[in-house]
Amino acid sequence: MDITQALPLLGGLSPQLFMKRHWQKKPLLVRQAVPGFTSLLSRSELFELAANEDAQTRMVIQQPGKKPGWQLKHGPFERRVLPPLKQPGWTILVQGVDLHHDRAHQLMNQFRFVPDARLDDLMISYATDGGGVGPHLDSYDVFLLQAHGQRRWRIGRQKDTTLQPDVPLKILTHFVPEEEYVLEPGDMLYLPPGYAHDGIAQGECMTYSIGFRIPNKGELARELLQRLAEDAEDEVGVALYRDPNQVAVEQPAQIPAQMLEFAQQALHDALKDPLAFARGLGEYMTEPKPNVWFEAQDGATETELKDRCLRLDRRTRMMFDTHHIFINGESFSASGRDATVMRQLANDRVLPAKQGRQLSAQALVLVRTWIQAGWLHVQ
Repeated sequence: MDITQALPLLGGLSPQLFMKRHWQKKPLLVRQAVPGFTSLLSRSELFELAANEDAQTRMVIQQPGKKPGWQLKHGPFERRVLPPLKQPGWTILVQGVDLHHDRAHQLMNQFRFVPDARLDDLMISYATDGGGVGPHLDSYDVFLLQAHGQRRWRIGRQKDTTLQPDVPLKILTHFVPEEEYVLEPGDMLYLPPGYAHDGIAQGECMTYSIGFRIPNKGELARELLQRLAEDAEDEVGVALYRDPNQVAVEQPAQIPAQMLEFAQQALHDALKDPLAFARGLGEYMTEPKPNVWFEAQDGATETELKDRCLRLDRRTRMMFDTHHIFINGESFSASGRDATVMRQLANDRVLPAKQGRQLSAQALVLVRTWIQAGWLHVQ
């Protein structure tokens, strides 16, 4: 992607300018970000996906005059349990649609001017007239692309973040909107984290939300330490604690200072590999979601690998750093020509046959295992 090229998707801004001016800073409304855009899934196709056990689905029903006034249910949902289409005020939200549909995956790829490590998923929200999830705050960036019908968005910087009590949703008690827009199909609204918003369907509508991952320090620390712990014995060895100079003690419950030093040294030795954290981070960021699975397939022949291009499965997460290639939670050391070719595959998600022929025999063995696992396809 040419990050200096102006894009209709970003209202005539280049990705470079958008990231500088708006990313995590201020909203952006783009009329006809995707000119002539229509929903990639019909209503019946979305409802069919909502019944799939591998999809993450929620339903929000507004209950005027009742307490707490909102009802939240978790799917999957068979079509027969959904409210009537003529009933106003209900919404169904299907997460990770990009994992199930190629066209949704292709749409999400248009937002890869943001690092893959931050890109999360594409959610489709279907609502009947008046439907929504109430005024709320998100901790992550989001692009809201209108796909069908109209939705009225009210947005604003929110000082009072008090939530309504006894409600199954995180709805703001005192929402004060500053701006208001009605989005038509093809229109898009970008909102940075912490910007309050409330979207209300005007008639039947579908909205696509492109959301982003935002890991916190505690989460990263836990994941990285767990991964380091799994390899600790191999890194540190099995040397036993010894204390030939231990004296008799009057306070047997006190932990010896020498044992504390031994433990500190064990931890230091486990962290001495300068690339250990990099490996752990890459493996964590490419770990497939719990509801993702791949279909095993036959391995490609040597002729197929030489004469055809390779394409990553839409569910595959592949990234790299200076020393490694990461794919679906696994890490591999890579350098030289192999690293260059693998990085091209990670960036473009497709590898032409000409570049594939440059891989070493060792790299081709890896490629074959990825094909057999269903992570990679011969095109």
